[in-house]
Amino acid sequence: MIASINWTEFVNLLLNPLSNAIMTLLAGITAIYWIFTFIAGDLFGDADADVDLDIHGADIDTDTDPDLQHDVPDKSMFAKGLEYLNVGKVPFMVVLSTFKFIAWIGTLASSVVFGLGAWGWKSVFILIPVFLATFFLTRFATKPLIKVYKTMGYHGEEGHELLGRIARMRSSISGSKIGAAELMVKTEVMRINVKSKSGEPIAYDAEVMISDESPDKKYYLVVPEVNLDNIV
Repeated sequence: MIASINWTEFVNLLLNPLSNAIMTLLAGITAIYWIFTFIAGDLFGDADADVDLDIHGADIDTDTDPDLQHDVPDKSMFAKGLEYLNVGKVPFMVVLSTFKFIAWIGTLASSVVFGLGAWGWKSVFILIPVFLATFFLTRFATKPLIKVYKTMGYHGEEGHELLGRIARMRSSISGSKIGAAELMVKTEVMRINVKSKSGEPIAYDAEVMISDESPDKKYYLVVPEVNLDNIV
């Protein structure tokens, strides 16, 4: 009888209030993902769901020479956030799962400490401070995994070959000016640093072909169109 009451209370804690139910659902989905991942034998968890931070060759949104730095866009806040959480050193799905687990435990604990059961649907607002705290905790929770994955031979997400691909300019360039271009890689929009191969002006929103990369791998060289003159 006591065991039955404890089980009922435990289930009630997982599903009540609404904030607990949301995090329990997310944690459950993650658990199912890892079960199928384990069965498939892909323990790195770096399949199509992963976020590619690095592309083979030139850097994405990286700084260049000081005198050209004002022409190069900074990394997005999202990319910086992923780097802070050690994504790239640890697979994205591992980091995401760690985040969900910590947030789940934090949400359950806060519901007990603050008596969120009486809040009703308003209990979802507790997720805001929980997520903020979890963001910082996840960085420290994943740090020990960096050495583990490095030992396992993990060196970041697999890069993509970009030479020959078509991109769209996100800034205008000419001469030695370095700008930005975007292209689709699988289902992800990638932004890269680019420079006109011949120095000729290339306008914003123009389509370009990625023909080469700089010796220091800081940016790609692009041409405005594909023809016999600029392929050679």
